[in-house]
Amino acid sequence: MSAEFRTRIEHVDTDATGIVHFSRYTSLMETAGTEHLEAHGAGLTAFAAAGVDVVAADLRVTYLNSAVYRDVIVADTRVDHVGAAWFALAVGLLRAEEDGSRTPLVTGHLVFAAVDPDTRRAVPLPAPLRQTLRGIAPNAAHQRIGTPSRSGPRDAAAGHLGHRRPGARTPPPTLHRPGAGP
Repeated sequence: MSAEFRTRIEHVDTDATGIVHFSRYTSLMETAGTEHLEAHGAGLTAFAAAGVDVVAADLRVTYLNSAVYRDVIVADTRVDHVGAAWFALAVGLLRAEEDGSRTPLVTGHLVFAAVDPDTRRAVPLPAPLRQTLRGIAPNAAHQRIGTPSRSGPRDAAAGHLGHRRPGARTPPPTLHRPGAGP
């Protein structure tokens, strides 16, 4: 479950057309994610106290709907995966409607890697923080935000990391050339 993240869209968040600029959603997602971690004792403050920095390693966003000036935005955030030296957050931003319903705006995954503050090289997540992160990750940790839990293979939706580590290259698709055989 998410710590409640709630904000109102301000004029500075919008572009010339009056809608929220696409780049602003990523900032809101990061803020919602870090607030979620702080609320559970695994935020940037805890990492700094452990002598480790956290850097963004990957960001995947799917845009669904637009928001405008004065809209109220809430977030659905969870720890999606915890590895040895990195963790992933799934974040959904939603518009809070006057009738109490929520309209999905964006969904995405943010991957953070632990690094040594001096060398900027990857280091293992400190054991206590890794345990805290694993403790706040739901059992169905690899479902896409906003979708019901299901058993079986992982969701292959855009932005899902699957079993890849952050920064791993995706092999190019196999090309079929006419006349080259199967």
